[in-house]
Amino acid sequence: MAVIDVHDLRKTYHGRAVVDGVTFSVEEGEIFGVLGPNGAGKTTTVECLSGLRTPDAGDLRVLGLDPRRDGAELRQRLGVQLQSAVLPDRLKVGEALDLYASFYREPADWTALLERVGLADRRDTPFGKLSGGQKQRVSIALALVGDPRVAILDELTTGLDPQARRDTWGLIEDVRAMGVTIVLVTHFMEEAERLCDRLALIDAGRLVALDTPSGLVRRVGKEQRLRFRPAEGGTGDEEMAAALRSLPEVTGVTRADGEVVVTGTASADGGSGGLVLAVSTTLAARRIVPLDLRIERVTLDDAFLALTGKKIDS
Repeated sequence: MAVIDVHDLRKTYHGRAVVDGVTFSVEEGEIFGVLGPNGAGKTTTVECLSGLRTPDAGDLRVLGLDPRRDGAELRQRLGVQLQSAVLPDRLKVGEALDLYASFYREPADWTALLERVGLADRRDTPFGKLSGGQKQRVSIALALVGDPRVAILDELTTGLDPQARRDTWGLIEDVRAMGVTIVLVTHFMEEAERLCDRLALIDAGRLVALDTPSGLVRRVGKEQRLRFRPAEGGTGDEEMAAALRSLPEVTGVTRADGEVVVTGTASADGGSGGLVLAVSTTLAARRIVPLDLRIERVTLDDAFLALTGKKIDS
């Protein structure tokens, strides 16, 4: 069942379309990703969903409610963590949770919530004394303190170190396990691949593609690459390259700085077994040992580049 429906959403600032005809739906229990570079219109889209901005056109429904007409009721059922959300440095963690809980008719038990997000021992710690990862955990707790059915998390892990980012990913998965549908705004490819059931790719205000992470990757083809350094003692470079190029699984062979790159096609299920087996068998027959053999698959980053013509960090 769809808990969010967006149809032909449009928002313009100073004559420039920031969100231009975006349409998607979010199913109950999903982690739904909104992926795109900075300035793509992701935040404006979810701010319209949460009632924080008024769209110029389009039909929006969140839990059957219109954010423009039913904003007060929607805020009782929706949790939001904004990209730029901050708290006063001197405000203690427990004070912040207690304050936010007072905004809801039926709030969650915020002391138990602090335990779930791993901050029970920081209840009396001022917000300004927390680490970046701890502050993001507070943000998640504040988004959940109203016991929402849907939570919008906007650029949750920006600025975190790799370990804190992965800890936060685990927490997001725990939140989904609690029965909360999550809309996750991000520009991190690894984050989107790890967490999201489906993704809306947005670029320059437009919806470029809507699919699962693996579905988006499949759209750009099944090309794969093998990289290795041939050990000494085998057949010559040209003979090896010619033998590899003759394989039906191989579409190209290049060599640079002592490394051989073999480009080929994946198997029908998207795996690399056919290409690896064909190349390995050919090398073994010529007594060539492939050192530092690496398999490179098409990534979500490759898919975004193919679909938009640019990298996500541009």
